[in-house]
Amino acid sequence: MIGRLNHVAIVAPDLAAAAALYKEQLGARVSAPLPLPEHGVTTVFVELPNSKIELLHPLGERSPISNFLANNPAGGMHHICYEVEDLAAAIKRLKAEGARVLGDGKPRTGAHGLPVVFLHPKDFCGTLIELEEVRSCEGVPARSPAEGAAA
Repeated sequence: MIGRLNHVAIVAPDLAAAAALYKEQLGARVSAPLPLPEHGVTTVFVELPNSKIELLHPLGERSPISNFLANNPAGGMHHICYEVEDLAAAIKRLKAEGARVLGDGKPRTGAHGLPVVFLHPKDFCGTLIELEEVRSCEGVPARSPAEGAAA
């Protein structure tokens, strides 16, 4: 059911400093900050040859990652995102097997402009899992519109 690793998300207490660390010290391509008010975060993507790192910072007082940052003031890994070709089928299968889809269980548009859902960490070895639907052409997963847009 799951495809390739899309990204690993890291909460950063200082988004600009984290982006600079990846760009200047590690030599990575880093996107501009993208505020996502509907998710309560600002995100920066670090492009890797085989995946991405998503740097997250709270946006607004009601950000869902504010508590994470309060409990982990230095930041840390927040979630892992896997690609799936059919998110509705994945949700149906996971729910039938007892996994909990967070929120109302319905996909929302994620940072790449594609449908996403999050799975309860207690159902996956203590790890918050994001599933992102990717469109495929002849069985080859398509890249998201944001891919390659990193500066």
